[in-house]
Amino acid sequence: MSRAFVGAVGAAAVLGLLAGCASGGDGDGEGAASPSGAPSVSVSAPESGTRGSPGSVRVAGTLTGDLESPWGVAALPDGDLLVASRDERTITRVDAETGRKTAVGEVPGVVPGGEGGLLGLAVRDGHVYAYFTAESDNRIVRMPYGGGASDRLGAPEVVLSGIPKGNVHNGGRIAFGPDGMLYAGTGERGETGLAQDVESLGGKILRMTPEGKPAPGNPFPGSVVYSYGHRNVQGLAWDADGRLWAAEFGQNTWDELNLVEAGKNYGWPKVEGTANVSGFVDPVAQWRTEEASPSGIAYAEGAIWMAGLRGERLWRIPLSGAERSGDPEAFLVAEYGRLRTVLAAGDGRLWLTTSETDTRGTPEPGDDKILRLEVG
Repeated sequence: MSRAFVGAVGAAAVLGLLAGCASGGDGDGEGAASPSGAPSVSVSAPESGTRGSPGSVRVAGTLTGDLESPWGVAALPDGDLLVASRDERTITRVDAETGRKTAVGEVPGVVPGGEGGLLGLAVRDGHVYAYFTAESDNRIVRMPYGGGASDRLGAPEVVLSGIPKGNVHNGGRIAFGPDGMLYAGTGERGETGLAQDVESLGGKILRMTPEGKPAPGNPFPGSVVYSYGHRNVQGLAWDADGRLWAAEFGQNTWDELNLVEAGKNYGWPKVEGTANVSGFVDPVAQWRTEEASPSGIAYAEGAIWMAGLRGERLWRIPLSGAERSGDPEAFLVAEYGRLRTVLAAGDGRLWLTTSETDTRGTPEPGDDKILRLEVG
């Protein structure tokens, strides 16, 4: 069955957004299909009941295709993209105008398996930073890279090691914040207690200097831990006022978009989704796991844009300051399959990667792709 047909059916289903709630399926990991295959509705109705201003998405074209297990994407100063292949351990440069692909190197020490492998990328001051699964842990390294079209990656230097690894829940997103510090989203490798243990790096958002030291002002002295009580964080983005937002996978009920603040506890495994329990921060938005299984997020045009793996759609969450200003909207439903990474490109544009070759999709000719989006 083609995605075009499935997309038409999925789009019709989204029109019934508030029709009711079906039972959740298997929300573990990165969105394996529900054993029952039963459909469910999208996000629950917001408490405010406001609809907000509608957004728009236009797919302006495909930048490139035939990518193998793409995961992290980072923009170079000239606008070209670096793309990490989770399973092939390689980083490829993609020309932002022509889509031409150039191999820049293989990252040594990567041990792919399950949801692990070569994951998030970031670029800063002549270095490419990579988060990956190694033999004994997840870690962050940085490699010199001149930035020229013919340049190759230099030898890696370990920035941070000791992040728990597993077959699932490895986190993996890294990004530099407006404060110049490096942030990382991690998972609890399926060992849920790690999320509440502030001595562990699993199930956390980490904040560190570019050299991997605890960042000044961190909430726990001598620690890179910034927030805790997370299950599996794969989306990090800052809004126009410098607030940090994060997306994470739920288990069987609720995926979450959270506003992240230093030292706060986001509840896992004590709570999942909105609980109104003292001491835990409730999400700003939540979704049934069948409708999201979120990975990357980006901020553009007054909204967070969130890629869904199992949900096979792009969500728009409109914001007003630190609050949601209306209902989340779903776009591209089942049109391009699983969606992994969203990257803001300025002027109302986004880069969006598909994730059909990650062993959980159904690849079609040309997968995986980087799409050019225009949003509003």
